[in-house]
Amino acid sequence: MFTGIIQAIGSIQEVHSSDNGVVLKINSNNLDISDSKIGESIAVNGVCLTATQVSDNSFTADVSNETINCTTFSDLLIGDSVNLEKSLRINQGIDGHLVSGHVDGIGKVQSINKDGDSSRIKILVEDDIIKYIAKKGSICINGVSLTVNSVEDNIFDVNIVPHTFSVTTLRDLSVGSNVNLEIDLIARYVERLKNYR
Repeated sequence: MFTGIIQAIGSIQEVHSSDNGVVLKINSNNLDISDSKIGESIAVNGVCLTATQVSDNSFTADVSNETINCTTFSDLLIGDSVNLEKSLRINQGIDGHLVSGHVDGIGKVQSINKDGDSSRIKILVEDDIIKYIAKKGSICINGVSLTVNSVEDNIFDVNIVPHTFSVTTLRDLSVGSNVNLEIDLIARYVERLKNYR
């Protein structure tokens, strides 16, 4: 479980093909992973990965073909920046919202415009995702916990304050960029209860 509050920006150091997908080596840069152990979870661009090796400033994780097909990981290249967050500890506060690290789909950036000191980003999503997104509800974009400003047809928009823009990879987005999306857990369970027989 995560909060969607990014702790550091890392970078893709190595990408190796495997029988089941790929193996990523990720430079953790400013993220202190000295207390992380093999088998623990670290969110990379909002995707929960299990660390298979951990060193002072990097970790390795296996990525399955299923994860590659459901996320933007198929676009990752060596040197690309990624948002990082270690898993939530029991004694830790929750500043964002509860995030599982299970990506529900991919969105495409339609526009990025200045809104005062902030930036407003509009994102296009498929029908099976947009039904879960509500005005003033929570959404996780590339691992970042955000509040939805508005929803119209298959497009929703979010406002990125300067601090968030400066400490996440959202600053690197451009029109046409694909992003990982995780809907709010509550919306997922509400639908399950509604359709339960």
